[in-house]
Amino acid sequence: MGDTKLREQICLMAKSLYDRGLAHGSTGNISARLDDGGLLVTPTNSSFGFLDPARLSHFDKNGQLIGGDKPTKEMSLHQAFYDTRGAKAGAVVHLHSHHSVALSLFEDNDRDDFLPPLTPYPIMKLGKVKLLPFFAPGDAAMGEAIRDLGGAHSAVMLANHGPVVAGNDIASTVYAMEELEAAARLAIQTRGESVRALTNEQIRRLTSTVA
Repeated sequence: MGDTKLREQICLMAKSLYDRGLAHGSTGNISARLDDGGLLVTPTNSSFGFLDPARLSHFDKNGQLIGGDKPTKEMSLHQAFYDTRGAKAGAVVHLHSHHSVALSLFEDNDRDDFLPPLTPYPIMKLGKVKLLPFFAPGDAAMGEAIRDLGGAHSAVMLANHGPVVAGNDIASTVYAMEELEAAARLAIQTRGESVRALTNEQIRRLTSTVA
């Protein structure tokens, strides 16, 4: 995708997240890979509702900032996904979305499989979401924690902070993030109830479709 079109798509998707309450204030950040290997990234302290395509941070393929405003302070987690996921990472989205953060506060979460297996699409779009410890915004240790996963996960949940999803392109990554948030909301709404979760065999069949 060309530079101009990708800039417009990032801003369009970001505004959609903002308008529906999945991003608030100046929280969250998005990055996407250009055809030449460079990155476009939302600037620090910017609001998803009011992004200017021309002011997105622009990195070249060597990781040098060559244009736009100062980038998000959480570049380490974005770069870690690109470095470890390779061709599978064409975009990265990080939010502080309400229900996923709320779910991460419970002590009894499965750290290797954060989302209860209740419906198919979160499994198909995300696989197993790894729950990582709390990291303050901008802490470079976030990137190291993701690198330690060796590219095995397309999505992680930063406890008490927010989810991060990597995908093939900006649209599919945003859609996968929406599945994560919806699954977290469902998990909270059914928490403590006697529910019928998917079986191991059903999960096995679904995971065979994960990219």
